This record gives sequence, C-alpha cells and structure tokens, in this order.
Amino acid sequence: MDISSSAERWNHSHQFDEGNPVAEGKTRYAVILTVVMMVAEIIGGYYYGSMALLADGWHMSTHALALGLSVGAYVLARRYARDNRFAFGTWKIEVLAGYTSALFLIAVALFMFYQSAERLIEPVTIHYNEAIIVALIGLFINLITAWLLGDNHHDHGHHHDHHGHNHDLNLRSAYLHVLADAATSVLAIIALVAGKLWGASWLDPAMGIVGGILVSVWAAGLLRDTGRILLDAHMDDPVVEEVREVIVQVDPEAHIKDLHVWRVGKGKYSVILSLQSNNGMCPNDFREALSIHEELVHITVEINQE
Repeated sequence: MDISSSAERWNHSHQFDEGNPVAEGKTRYAVILTVVMMVAEIIGGYYYGSMALLADGWHMSTHALALGLSVGAYVLARRYARDNRFAFGTWKIEVLAGYTSALFLIAVALFMFYQSAERLIEPVTIHYNEAIIVALIGLFINLITAWLLGDNHHDHGHHHDHHGHNHDLNLRSAYLHVLADAATSVLAIIALVAGKLWGASWLDPAMGIVGGILVSVWAAGLLRDTGRILLDAHMDDPVVEEVREVIVQVDPEAHIKDLHVWRVGKGKYSVILSLQSNNGMCPNDFREALSIHEELVHITVEINQE
C-alpha cells in the first residue's frame, strides 16, 4: 500500500461545515440595532409604566442574547476549525450557543410572567402616547432586522433537504426570534392603543403574558431542535432509511449488525455501518453506493463474514 496516500486519507479534514460569513456579518449589524432598541424599550417601559412595552424590551433582550451567542459561535467555530480535538469539526459550537440561548429565553419568559401578574394585581399609571411611540419604533427595528436576516436564513447550496436540516441553525433561530419579537411588539401596540381609547388598562399586562407565552414556545422549539443535535438523536431521520435501502440494493443478503447516523453539519451526516455479508463484497462497494447521497459526508463501513 502507498504509505503517503494512506496517510493522506487518514489526515483528511473533519470540518464538514464551511460556516456562513455573510450571515455572520449581517448578524453583527442586527445585534447593534437590537441592543439599542432593547435599551430604549426597557427604559421606556419602566418610565412610562407600560408592562407590554417592558415585556417587549425584555423579549428583545433575549433576541439580542440569541444573536450575540450566534455571532460568538461563528467566531469560535472559525477560530478552532483546525483544532484536532474536535473529532467532527466545530459546527456544534453554533448548536450549543442556540441551546444556551433557549435556556436564557425560558428564564426571561418566567420573569415576564411574574412582572405581568404583578401589574394585573397592582396596576400602575401608563403614559400611553409615549409608550406607543416607543413600541412603534421597536416594531420598525424588528422589521428591519427581519429583512436583514431573512435573505440568508436558508442554505441554498444543498439539494437534499431533510425537514430543513440544511438550514443554518443559528441564523434560522435568530430569524424566527425576530418574527416572534415583532409579534410581541404588535401585541404591545394593540394593548396600549386599547388602553388609551377605551381605558382597558388590564390589556397591557395581559399582553405581557401573551408575549411571555410566545417566548416560551420559541424557546421550547429551539431546545428541541438543538437538543436533538447535541444528543445525536437522528436515527429517525429519513436519511437512515436511505442508508438501509442502499445496503439492500448493493447486497440483498447483507445483514446490518450495527448502524449509527448523526449530524456533523448543516444537512450533513456521518455514518458508521457494520454489516454481515458472505457475497464477496468489500467495504468500498458500500461506501461508493452510499456516497451518491450528498448529505453523507463521512462514511465508515465494516464487513464481517461467517
């Protein structure tokens, strides 16, 4: 065997995700916009006595946190891309950032519930005109941020999309968060206008509760998506059945003794396969057949014979 070629195969790159520099740059701008508006809404909510406005500000703080973690994850993933300690690349740094962001979101949602309930029990005076102006500005910032991130929250460079698994998880979660934040801003505006016109002051803290529910739902979805990746819970993905179908096509008599499939990048999977086959097939026969599926980027095949 050619020693040099063997060494080259052994030392091939395990960085399966190329990153998203365009999204990283736009996310930085989105962080700046969000932090500025977050501070304005929180101060305005306290000063003008609007729980809905305050809740929207705290919700926007979670958005700023999510975007900040996303930017940090991009930077770290790129910095440690050539670090051999990461067996399958640094993509899961981005996933871990999303999971951490979701935990913070849950804490903020609980705080929003507490403050809203407190305002329902002990109402405070609300300066409606000023609060409405701040809320409208917040909504405008949300729409700008959504536009900024909207064109890049999908990865269009992959042809096989298994339930959206080729999306940039960081950017997709940030984009969805912006939409949820915009919805909270709309709720705050509705509550403030209703309170101003019809004296329905109870709507303000009530909308704060609704905003907390939105944050909770978004956080639960992010925990589910990122948790599955961190726990390698992908044996029910369609790609697993595709692997089984390929094995049958190559050798109908082959028996799968062991199969592990997990994600190592956006829409990219690693496979470890152990087979029992007595038809003279070699591992490379199965690897070449499996390689037609572009999402399978790291394939290991072992064949055992009776």
